[in-house]
Amino acid sequence: MAESSRKYQFMEMNTQRRAAGLRDKIPDIQKTLDTVTFLGSRNDSSKAIDATFELNDTLYAKAKINATDEVYLWLGANVMLSYPVDEAKKLLTGKLMAAKESLGNCEEDLDFLRQQITTLEVNTARLYNYEVTLKRKEKEEAEKAAEEDK
Repeated sequence: MAESSRKYQFMEMNTQRRAAGLRDKIPDIQKTLDTVTFLGSRNDSSKAIDATFELNDTLYAKAKINATDEVYLWLGANVMLSYPVDEAKKLLTGKLMAAKESLGNCEEDLDFLRQQITTLEVNTARLYNYEVTLKRKEKEEAEKAAEEDK
């Protein structure tokens, strides 16, 4: 039972980490989608926008953004690709929905794991209590037998 308990706790910890990563990732995807939607809503006659980009925690860069029909998305692993605005919206919407669905699955898994851990702990406590009861009965029977022998 101890091994099962450790396995469930290990799975719970991994699922919590995965859910935390998704909770961090979802707002980033949403912000990127909002930005791409904004850039797509601008028409060619719109004048340039002055923007400040966060490069690092304390490092920012200023830029002028003209109306555009393509965006560059950072895909991770040192990969950045150019997408037309509509394709970028589709890609980001799909990633956002997949991340939300995955987060929902993680939360369901966590509920199940917590329930299993609780059930396992209750059963362990019941077995322990049953063992204590058996030992008491054996001790009482041994004492009665010892008294009868006297």
